[in-house]
Amino acid sequence: MPEDISMPRTHISVAALSALEREAFVAALDGIFEHSPWVAEAAWSARPFADREDLLAALLKAMRCAPYAQQLALIRAHPELAGRAAIRGELTVESLGEQAGAGLDHCSAEEFQRLQQLNAHYVAKFGFPFILAVRGYDRAGIIARFADRLNNTPEAEFDEALTQIARIAALRLADRVI
Repeated sequence: MPEDISMPRTHISVAALSALEREAFVAALDGIFEHSPWVAEAAWSARPFADREDLLAALLKAMRCAPYAQQLALIRAHPELAGRAAIRGELTVESLGEQAGAGLDHCSAEEFQRLQQLNAHYVAKFGFPFILAVRGYDRAGIIARFADRLNNTPEAEFDEALTQIARIAALRLADRVI
């Protein structure tokens, strides 16, 4: 079921987050890590947080210290860029805004076809979707990065996917946590 994108996420302070019980803390950080509440659950015990950077550090530590299978599930929870989830209207509020902000909702037929080809090659090679913190990129830049990263080894690309997820999380956290 598609998420209701008409309901914007609310802002919350670091102090208020630090005071929340585990379930409320996880709910308040919903969407920071795509369909992966376990990251916030793991970071909850590091409370209280001094500031947003301290919170981000705890979240990223939880992500980086997780077992490989859990990290892979986190990577696989991300949608393809201009992929099937976007076409079906199944992107999260955060992903929808990020992809639209990069112009991926206005691809030409050629750009869309190229992205579909790159998605197919990428998933066939690595077994997970291409992840890029798209804020600040245009469609041509995204396509160029996509094509370049197809030359990576599976190990390097797995690490790059986690690095991109960290960037995405930092941006999303900055948008929501004051």
